[in-house]
Amino acid sequence: MTSDSEHWVKYYEVTVERPAWHTVCLAIDKFREEDGAAGATGGARTTAGAGTTDDSPASDSGRFAVDLGCGAGRDTRQLLRAGWRVLAVDREPAARKALEGAVEPDLRPRLSINIEDLATAPIPPCDLVNASVSLPFLAPDAYHSTWRRIVAALGPGARFAAMVFGDHDESASDPEMTCLPPEEIRAALAGFEIEHWSVEEDDRPTALGDPHHLHLIEFVARRLP
Repeated sequence: MTSDSEHWVKYYEVTVERPAWHTVCLAIDKFREEDGAAGATGGARTTAGAGTTDDSPASDSGRFAVDLGCGAGRDTRQLLRAGWRVLAVDREPAARKALEGAVEPDLRPRLSINIEDLATAPIPPCDLVNASVSLPFLAPDAYHSTWRRIVAALGPGARFAAMVFGDHDESASDPEMTCLPPEEIRAALAGFEIEHWSVEEDDRPTALGDPHHLHLIEFVARRLP
C-alpha cells in the first residue's frame, strides 16, 4: 500500500461516522421542498437519472445522485437515507470497503460504487452531483474537464453541491491540486442559480490533526433552463 493510500485509509477511519456535510443536506432539502410543492399542486416531477416521474409529495424515492469522491460515505449515506439512488465514485479501493461497511443493509440495493479516478469516471445524467472536498485534488486540466462533464450531466432543475478550496488555501502551492479564486468559481457557475454560497478562511486542523490554512468555498447551485 502506498503512503498516499495509507493516508486515505486513516482518513476514512476518522471520518466514517461523521455526519454529512452541510451542502448535501441543503441540496436534499431543496429537492424535498420542490417535490412537496409539486405534490401539493398535483404535479409530477421528472427524475433526471431514471427518466420517469414520481408524483409522491413526501418521498425522494427515484432521485439519482452521483457522489464524486465519496470517501467513507458520509454524504452517500445521507442521500440513501433520504430515499435516493446513489452512484458513489472514488479513486481509492479502500473507499469501497469503508462504504460497504458503513451503509445499512437495507439501503445497499440503491447504492452503486465505482472505483475510478474522478478525472475519467463517467458521470451519467442525474438530479445531483455532489463533490465534497474532492475536486481540489485534481490537477488543473483534469479539474476543468471534470467540471465540464459535471455541467453536461445536469439538466434543468438538477443541482451541483460542492466544497472546494480557494486560492488562499495552503494547498494552492501544490501543482497537482486546483485551488481557484472565489470569483472564478462563481463565473464557472454561469447557467446556474446559486442557492447557497459561503467562503471561509481560517487556520484549523485537518481531519487527521495536521495544521492547515483553510480557504473553503461551498455552494449549492440549481441548473437553469
